[in-house]
Amino acid sequence: MISAAQGVLGLASGMLVGFSLGLVGGGGSILAVPLMVYVVGVAEPHVAIGTSAIAVAANAAINLSNHARGGTVIWSCALIFAVAGMAGAFGGSILGKMMDGQRLLALFALVMIVIALLMLKTRSRIGLTDVKASMSNIPAIVGLGLATGTVSGFFGIGGGFLIVPALMLATGMPILNAVSSSLVAVTAFGLTTAASYAWSGLVSWALAGLFVAGGIAGGLAGTRSARHLAERRGALNIVFAVVIIAVALYMLARNISLSQP
Repeated sequence: MISAAQGVLGLASGMLVGFSLGLVGGGGSILAVPLMVYVVGVAEPHVAIGTSAIAVAANAAINLSNHARGGTVIWSCALIFAVAGMAGAFGGSILGKMMDGQRLLALFALVMIVIALLMLKTRSRIGLTDVKASMSNIPAIVGLGLATGTVSGFFGIGGGFLIVPALMLATGMPILNAVSSSLVAVTAFGLTTAASYAWSGLVSWALAGLFVAGGIAGGLAGTRSARHLAERRGALNIVFAVVIIAVALYMLARNISLSQP
């Protein structure tokens, strides 16, 4: 059972998660887990991870519908990427429940900073708006999908921070299309990870429902903001990179403090 205060905090936290997913296609789980632990007050980290996977998958699906109505999802690439990544997410989630990932989380944060710097370097790139899956890019889509799925499952995250640049790298699509298309994979990866945690009884269904409810409003605002920023060349890339760096620095700070005696 959750208290009334936890319910209100859960709704507010869900709005932040939904806004992040709608704006940049990522950050949902990375934000959801600390929000559940430090704001809502979920005592067990594995329950926070499992519950966030459910909430983020549902919020990603809602945000996906918003982007799909705008015609910015490149379905052929997104579906292949998502299917390839689901196998990796399942295997990664099994390892994640078995291992202490503090050091790997710190390494993951460093990788996120590298990705952010690369995104800033290519912030003015327009991209190819007529991208579709073909024999030339399917191997890259499948390979990167499997890799990001494994990382997503292991850390219990939706993986949007990795999926967006991976889609851009594999296909050359613009960032707005990558943000929109990434939500297909975030939904698939989140559901795969959530199923694994739910099987182990590590999900708070009531809290997940509140996060989803809050995420609906936040997602609508985030999607509108993404479309507005996409009209200015490089603006969405800059926002994406800044959010990545901020979250990565937070992760590093948390892991450093936890590793000290």
